[in-house]
Amino acid sequence: MELIFGTHNQNKVIEINSLLPSKYQVKSLNELGYDAEIDETGTTLEENALIKVRTIYKTYKKNSFADDSGLEVAAMDGAPGVYSARYAGFEKNAQKNMDKLLGELEGSKNRKAQFRTVIALIFNGKEILFEGIVKGKIALQPAGTEGFGYDPIFVPENNTRTFAQMNLSEKNRISHRSRAFEKLIEFLKS
Repeated sequence: MELIFGTHNQNKVIEINSLLPSKYQVKSLNELGYDAEIDETGTTLEENALIKVRTIYKTYKKNSFADDSGLEVAAMDGAPGVYSARYAGFEKNAQKNMDKLLGELEGSKNRKAQFRTVIALIFNGKEILFEGIVKGKIALQPAGTEGFGYDPIFVPENNTRTFAQMNLSEKNRISHRSRAFEKLIEFLKS
């Protein structure tokens, strides 16, 4: 079964392909030659995921899904949230985003945070949303070289290592994206 994943982020494509059963053929926007950036103008993860999937579905008329993820920090009233990728500017620089976040939290005892992913699927014309959450905390400093984004400063609950200190299979067992994708996969199987 072919599904279009509304993303240009090859890290996400690799991560998702490692989770999906082999009968699913996921095509990224890069593979389809879709070069345009889809403006994420929503104020919630749900809105942004829907904006992306509706654009792709309208273009290709095929079953499609898109996601939006955000890091929500308790001491910052859920920020950066929907603005996680561009928290330190529109160039979407992960190092600058982490530096800004760590600066904002300097001296804060409350380092609780969660990663949240929302997947929007359009399947046979019907829209469905799936959510995955992993709770944890923000480390005092970056650690690890795996993953992407905020992975070097996010320590998932019941762990002592950041996502960036875990290999892909370790991260996939507990990540917000894998939890949302488990729900998507269960839907596709039913």
